[in-house]
Amino acid sequence: MQEVVSIKFRNRGKSYYFDPAGLTLKIGDEAVVETSKGLEIGTVVKGNHEVEDQQVVAPLRPVARAATEEDLRIEELCRKREKEAYVIGKQKIEAHGLEMKLVDVECAFDGSKIIFFFSSDGRVDFRELVKDLAGVFRTRIELRQIGVRDEARMLGGLGICGRPFCCGSFMDEFKPVSTKMAKVQALSLNPAKISGCCGRLMCCLRYEQPAYEELVKNVPKNGAFVETPDGYGNVNQVNILRQTVRVKLDGEGDDAFRQYDADEVAAVPGGRPRDGSQPPHVLVLKPKVKKPPEPEIDPWERPELLITAPGESGGPARELRPVQDAERQADRAEGGPKRNRRHRRGGDRSKGEKQPPDKSAAQEKVQQQKNRQRPPRPKADAPTAHEQSQKAKSKNYYSRRRPHNRRPKGESGGKPASE
Repeated sequence: MQEVVSIKFRNRGKSYYFDPAGLTLKIGDEAVVETSKGLEIGTVVKGNHEVEDQQVVAPLRPVARAATEEDLRIEELCRKREKEAYVIGKQKIEAHGLEMKLVDVECAFDGSKIIFFFSSDGRVDFRELVKDLAGVFRTRIELRQIGVRDEARMLGGLGICGRPFCCGSFMDEFKPVSTKMAKVQALSLNPAKISGCCGRLMCCLRYEQPAYEELVKNVPKNGAFVETPDGYGNVNQVNILRQTVRVKLDGEGDDAFRQYDADEVAAVPGGRPRDGSQPPHVLVLKPKVKKPPEPEIDPWERPELLITAPGESGGPARELRPVQDAERQADRAEGGPKRNRRHRRGGDRSKGEKQPPDKSAAQEKVQQQKNRQRPPRPKADAPTAHEQSQKAKSKNYYSRRRPHNRRPKGESGGKPASE
């Protein structure tokens, strides 16, 4: 794990990790950092936090310092210079008759160079333009061509949903978007409806795709031959979000359309039989078990479930709460001992003294068990002479028998003892 801070430049585009270098920065603070272009000032979008080492691109550049008043003043001067450079740049482009659109101008924090961002449909020879701009600003001039998506991110605006552009608000980087995503989401393939202000496919098709892929698995395709509780038919319309299908049943006329939930229909494998045979039965309806609603008890209709007594020792009234023991209420009303754990153990918390438990019932029960007379055991008959002789023989046999593992060595049949 490594401690970093996330900083975004000009509050747009991707955020980058920097080494805090012992500084504690919060969200919204301005900081001066070292970049490959030199010193730059950026906004902290996430304070000091730890990330995995695999997420950090080495070398991790440090934060030079927290922005001071002088740094903020220099940054304000750079913004004014950028506005002047934008106006002059547009005039020079028109003077040279170049087919390019100036999008934005960025002035370095240290004033070492000025970057002009432009968009164009093809390659543009802007060598003469660079010379004129360098003669005006007396610094290094850089012209950089960008795409239409980057142009929309820099300019900003509102999408067809009425919210700010995703690319200019929370998206860090662009990801590829294809027309297949619009098909999966059952959207119209009209380019005017699925394209954003930049003229490309909307970025929201990308991060909504996984949710639609899971929903599509639960509903049959449009035009599929399915079995329903009312018979067989073909799917006429599918609503992915609501998980419903509209089916045209067979033999019910041209206007026989019925709407079912996705779990009430099943697609027949192989489609409709061409030989006119009976389609296989594939629908298995799961019984929908609905839990009975729990009865609602109005406490004002049953006042015995509430306690509204004033608090003890003249305190505030206790809140309404359910009664757990009816006897406890009665004892409190009579002023008797409270039924709690100490009372069950023989103590009284209210008086502060212990009471001996009542053992009369238990002692009486034990005495009854002692006084109970058991029936005498029946005497066994005297053994016969044959039984006595058999018992004597078995006793002599077991007394003479010696275990094999205790036989001393050296006797007959055993291993001779070592001398």
